Amino acid sequence: MRNTYHAVLRGNRLEWSEEVPDRLVGDGPLRVSVTILETSASQGQRMAEALAELARLNAATDITDPAAWERQQRQDRPLPGRDS
Repeated sequence: MRNTYHAVLRGNRLEWSEEVPDRLVGDGPLRVSVTILETSASQGQRMAEALAELARLNAATDITDPAAWERQQRQDRPLPGRDS
């Protein structure tokens, strides 16, 4: 049976983010698997790198009027399951 408990790993210790479940209280050994979750900082870093790459490639140089381009992108289009 798998259960998920949230914690933060600091060095070689887990600090529980929530109240420690009863079954985890005690000194006996307990087998666990730990999944490292990406932090929002690393996601932000990846986004910054992607935007920097777009800027380096001059990816949007053909857009002379950004407001007009956005209006064109948002034009009404048929919605799935609806008659026009």
